[in-house]
Amino acid sequence: MMGGFGGHGWGMGWWWIIGLIIVIAVIWFVVKSMNQNTGSTQSPGKSAIDILKERYARGEIDKQEFEELKKDLM
Repeated sequence: MMGGFGGHGWGMGWWWIIGLIIVIAVIWFVVKSMNQNTGSTQSPGKSAIDILKERYARGEIDKQEFEELKKDLM
């Protein structure tokens, strides 16, 4: 006889805890990665003029609007 501490006794009770920890870790990583992807598209280190230049480069604003906004920022 094993006495309850080996084989299928007390030791088997820990596998559900290990499985639960793995499931929680997977959920945590998925939520963390989703939050990073839905964050702001601009990085915190960009200045207003850098953002303006990017908008002009993407074609969101035309040259006249770019120059007006640039003059306002300077």
